Amino acid sequence: MKLFYKESGQGQPLIILHGIFGSSDNWTPQAKVFSNDYRVFLLDQRNHGQSPHSDDFDYPSMVSDLAEFITDHKLENPIVIGHSMGGKVAMNFAVAHPDKLEKLIIVDIAPRPYNLEHYVIIDGLKAIPIDSITSRNQAEEPLSKFVPEQDVRLFLLKNLQRKPEGGFTWKINLSAIDKNLSKIGWDLQFEGKFEKPTLFIRGGKSKYVRDEDMARIPTIFPLATLETLDTGHWVQAEKPQEFVELVMNWLKL
Repeated sequence: MKLFYKESGQGQPLIILHGIFGSSDNWTPQAKVFSNDYRVFLLDQRNHGQSPHSDDFDYPSMVSDLAEFITDHKLENPIVIGHSMGGKVAMNFAVAHPDKLEKLIIVDIAPRPYNLEHYVIIDGLKAIPIDSITSRNQAEEPLSKFVPEQDVRLFLLKNLQRKPEGGFTWKINLSAIDKNLSKIGWDLQFEGKFEKPTLFIRGGKSKYVRDEDMARIPTIFPLATLETLDTGHWVQAEKPQEFVELVMNWLKL
């Protein structure tokens, strides 16, 4: 699959993968800083943003997309950053294709299976009368019954786009995400290790990377380093300056 992407900067390639319900736009502020030193690629993963839709939505498919992107763009020794679902894609990719990247940065996700709590979000998005709303405010009211946090609602509603003839449609492939959501909670799908520098960054207030996860990480990523920032799950958005500084300092080691 040919993924939509945004490119900026020059130098060693740095690829950034967003999480579920996200898009390349989520990482624009961080990309502006990284592009001072790196050639940054912000990708829309399949069924998200401006990338193509597909009924297939699982980690092997997304790993294949990333491998195709790196090959098509002739990228050598890229650094790969992934947040949440994007981090799980990045981990799977690193284990499956350790020769295709130089360093790995994983943001607030661990190499283990998850019982996802996103079904309520799916229900909320499906409750929006997409065919009749005329503004995002109209969409927020039904969503609020399922998602009480306004910042999360605003993030999710970025997936609405206006149609040329009026009204709204979804950028995301809501149907495919709904049908395959349990697969996003899967454990790693490839056997092996990634024996190159790896940085795990977790949010101290997040429950996605627990202390007990620390035992498994070095068995798959033996050169892993763990850092914690005082944030929830959206580490890079909640502490953008601290996050960028942490990443840049680690990359220069």
